[in-house]
Amino acid sequence: MIQPFDDNYFMKQALNEANLAFNKGEIPIGAVVVHEFRVIARAHNLTETLNDVTAHAEMQAFTAAADFLGGKYLKECTLYVTLEPCVMCAGASYWTQLKKIVFGAKDERPRQEAINKRQLFHPKTEILGNIMEDDCKDLLQIFFEERRK
Repeated sequence: MIQPFDDNYFMKQALNEANLAFNKGEIPIGAVVVHEFRVIARAHNLTETLNDVTAHAEMQAFTAAADFLGGKYLKECTLYVTLEPCVMCAGASYWTQLKKIVFGAKDERPRQEAINKRQLFHPKTEILGNIMEDDCKDLLQIFFEERRK
């Protein structure tokens, strides 16, 4: 059976969220959680809006998805996020027991590469990266170029 939705489709949904963050002056990272080919949670960075360093897109999406499902575990869910999860979000994803994480751009900051993040994810979580990488990276670059002006 051919699925009408693929990783690019859902990453575009995450990019829509990243654009919402961009328009609010937030670092443009977006996330969606998918369960059975259905988006059950949408989120974007809200660290500036909420004055909360933990208000990353992934954290917001985990909370919304758990609320939707009525439980804290997301074992049959996939997280689509426009930037590779940071250490905090990777650790939180461990506890949600996500089935899969799909990210767009790789986080190339030195402090991110210094950590073997695979150990931070749940051992049953599949990780897939570089989906629509250029689109995700370009939005971040535009954001930071505008902030430097």
